[in-house]
Amino acid sequence: MAGSLEGRKAIVTGASSGIGEATAVAFARAGAEVSVGARRKDRLDGLVERISGAGGTAHAFEVDLAAEDAARPFVEEAAEAMGGLDILVNNAGVMLLGPVFGADTGEWRRMIEVNLLGLLYCTHAALPLMAEGGRGHIVNLSSVAGRRAELGGAVYNMAEWGVVGFSDALRQEAVHSNVRVTCGEPGFVETELQGHNENPVVVEAIEKLREQLGDVLTADDIANAIVYAVSQPDHVALNEILIRPAKQQR
Repeated sequence: MAGSLEGRKAIVTGASSGIGEATAVAFARAGAEVSVGARRKDRLDGLVERISGAGGTAHAFEVDLAAEDAARPFVEEAAEAMGGLDILVNNAGVMLLGPVFGADTGEWRRMIEVNLLGLLYCTHAALPLMAEGGRGHIVNLSSVAGRRAELGGAVYNMAEWGVVGFSDALRQEAVHSNVRVTCGEPGFVETELQGHNENPVVVEAIEKLREQLGDVLTADDIANAIVYAVSQPDHVALNEILIRPAKQQR
């Protein structure tokens, strides 16, 4: 039945705040056992307490997914703790906007390492575990920035377009292992993501857009869409979710 994840085992990355945190809570509410990963262990411990207090089961793992020698053990240990793996939500990411000219290339490197390589490392580790279980579902979080280019977002666009392209190619490959793939592309969501930016011009542009849109999306909005996608019957594959605030035009 759509909406029920009873008995499923799920991993959610970037779960210390925002969409990842909301997705972990929504999964647990729907009956799934959840393993959450991020760098801020204190936040994860608090999340596990909330889920446990509501009658769910969750496990916290401190991990920097940009490091392959950390990402792979995280996925394997989380699956072992739960006794299997059915769902992987690759949510961890950063958004560092600004012009290419004069940019801090360290920020580029961080985006590529987390948004792309971290996603790849976790996926690579999860696929054989899902194949062993006979089925699985991978959800990769991209952005509307993975569908359209925007002045000041060139490298972020590059990373998010990469997630979209990878997701569709993976979908075609993973079908042979009975693994479904969904790519989520949210518009403006009120999370800590915007706070990664310190460039005054970028910060001003973000605030202006927020004011123009009025009611923007919440993390719960995206979490609910993810639950809907992964709870569909096995013969249904919801491959792409594009979700924007009602007043966001692009």
